[in-house]
Amino acid sequence: MPTLYDPIKLGDLTLPNRFAMAPLTRNRSPGAVPGPYGLTYYTQRASAGLIVTEGTAIAQQGQGYADVPGLYGADQIAGWRKITDAVHAVGGHIFTQIWHVGRVSHSSLQPGSGAPVAPSAIQAKTKTFILKPDGTREFMPTSEPRALDRAELAGIVADYARAAKAAVTDAGFDGIEIHGANGYLIDQFLRSGTNHRTDDYGGSIENRARLLFEVVDAVVAAIGGSKAAIRISPVTPSNDASDPDPQPLFEHVVRGLATRGLAYIHVIEGATGGARDFQQGEKPFDWVALKAAYRDAGGTGVWMVNNGYDRELAEEAVISGRADMVAFGRLYIANPDLVHRFETNAPLNEPRRPTFYGGGAEGYIDYPTADIPTVAA
Repeated sequence: MPTLYDPIKLGDLTLPNRFAMAPLTRNRSPGAVPGPYGLTYYTQRASAGLIVTEGTAIAQQGQGYADVPGLYGADQIAGWRKITDAVHAVGGHIFTQIWHVGRVSHSSLQPGSGAPVAPSAIQAKTKTFILKPDGTREFMPTSEPRALDRAELAGIVADYARAAKAAVTDAGFDGIEIHGANGYLIDQFLRSGTNHRTDDYGGSIENRARLLFEVVDAVVAAIGGSKAAIRISPVTPSNDASDPDPQPLFEHVVRGLATRGLAYIHVIEGATGGARDFQQGEKPFDWVALKAAYRDAGGTGVWMVNNGYDRELAEEAVISGRADMVAFGRLYIANPDLVHRFETNAPLNEPRRPTFYGGGAEGYIDYPTADIPTVAA
């Protein structure tokens, strides 16, 4: 059986190990342009089999937080190109996560200070991170959204495809991960708690999944399935996401994804950043059945899992075949050399929570690496 430290084929790539660095919003891209700190940050972590970058907006309308990067401007693409070139120069592999946050935004971040958009005009009971007129940054309640007109959805789908193409062709990424999780736009359409539409994008499971499949199909047409992936979070309550019966919804989703030839499916198990056994509805979610639904429908992509994995749990997941890869979030914030630390059982740095969002080098690129012994000639 394979181990966490063995190579794996993912799309067109052969990765050196089964570690993935999960997408992590860090709010260090002023003007939505990734800069020198980001270059150092990602290059430090290039020993991961795969880096998946922080969520990167497909358009200004998709922005939900101050100082997060985008893929809709020339300066943004040029900034990312420096990062991908640096990661590739040290042998790393890097996908970018493309997102539209939907209602999880503030009018100050939107074009013309307009209302954020959503499947339905339901305000999210959560906060976002904004830049105030005096230059300070703080967490603020999200603004009340407006419901998207059906005619607007084709433009959003086109924005996903354009961003995916720019990521691979111009910014030099090895591929993209569509953010379909954590209560952002695609997840808002999926969940009955946030989608009260009465047109063909609301109501039934098939209708609520329609936008997700349209986005996936457009991205695959733009860059090919081997360079595309998606992240889902079937039960997380993040950003006020809810659905009373997620099992049939997400089994429908993964069966549909199985036919699209994606490089991987990235699954957040439980509540994002919280309890792995969190459930929505009356029954615990069956993660084994979810993977089986994907495989039974012909899905061949890598099955990547995430949320609260430590070394022992990650090793067990891969050895048992429950997962093909494991994505780590907070552990990668504090341990740029996580692969080496796990493999040698070296002590782990503790992440410094106050430095997670915003700021400069502190808590971003100043975590030490473990001593790597010199091999005698």
